[in-house]
This record gives sequence, C-alpha cells and structure tokens, in this order.
Amino acid sequence: MEPPFTRLPPLVRALAQGLAPLLDKPFAFFGHSLGAFVAFELAQQLRRQSSLQPVRLLVSAASAPQIPRQNRPVHALPEKEFLSELRQLNGIPGKVLEDSELMQLMIPMLRADFAIFETYQYMPEPPLDCALSGFGGLQDQRVRREDMEAWRDQTSAFFSLRMLPGDHFFLNTAQPLLLQQLSQELRLGE
Repeated sequence: MEPPFTRLPPLVRALAQGLAPLLDKPFAFFGHSLGAFVAFELAQQLRRQSSLQPVRLLVSAASAPQIPRQNRPVHALPEKEFLSELRQLNGIPGKVLEDSELMQLMIPMLRADFAIFETYQYMPEPPLDCALSGFGGLQDQRVRREDMEAWRDQTSAFFSLRMLPGDHFFLNTAQPLLLQQLSQELRLGE
C-alpha cells in the first residue's frame, strides 16, 4: 500500500539503507532491463557511501547507462495507449492484460517503473572495480548487442557478454540457459 518510487535516486538510497546490514559477506547484483540500472546505481551508491562493491554485477537486457535512450515516453500515456505499449513489450502474459481488475491494481506500479526508466539520468563516475557480466536477447528489438557491449566501460575489471535466444524477455523463454550462465558467472567470481 506504499506509494511506488517514480525516480531512481530515492529508490537506490532506500535499497542501500535496507541492504546495508546484509552486505557483510561477498554479494552480487542481478538486474534485468530497468533492474540493470537499479543494480548499477545501487553498486555505485554503496561504493560512494561505504566503499562496498559487489563481487559481480550482472546486467540483462539493458543498454549501458551512458547510451542515450531513444524510447518514447509512455509512463504518462492515456490508459488505452499505455496498455497497448504493454502488449507490444511482450512481458506481461495476455491473460493478465485482459484481467481489467488486476490491471487496475498493476497500472500504477507499471507507470512508476516506466517513470523511473524514462527519467533516469546517467551521471559519469569512475568505473566499478567489480567484474561485470551482461546478458542480451538475440531477438531483442529494444536493446542492441553493441549497446550491451558498452557496459564494458563501466568496469575496470573483467567483462563478459552472453547473447541468448529470445527477445527482451528472454529471461522467461530461455530461463534454464540463463540460470546456467548466471551460475557459471558467479562461480568465476569465487
């Protein structure tokens, strides 16, 4: 029942505060799409406030933060157009989109997520010292391979990029392969 975050900096500050007591052991962050920016900015926030960094940052289906985003803003669209955009993304099952009662509950949260993404402003900082692994969808029409490869500039350590079958939501369609790859990447960091 709490109001959703609509900007990234307050979300990241809240996450850093909430996670701080749990970060006394090695840790890694994984973020998909908007979550990649959340994970990246959280890693930077922790470095600024306490010199902590994840052993590995794993980002998925997101252009590197320094690349300007070209998507048209959708978070404030009228409901009919907003729902049309959601259908085109292919990330929400059709049965959920057709359930008007459920969608009335979800729309404010989804609009908030889009607002976070669409208002995100990258502020250059030195590269992170942790390894960074990227994952992309071979058929993703929104995030190009070269935009994923640009994450390399955000680390002074090891970087890898793996492209998996699927569109922007390959984490659903190629889940076993993605989980296998994530496990391998995390074992490399041991």
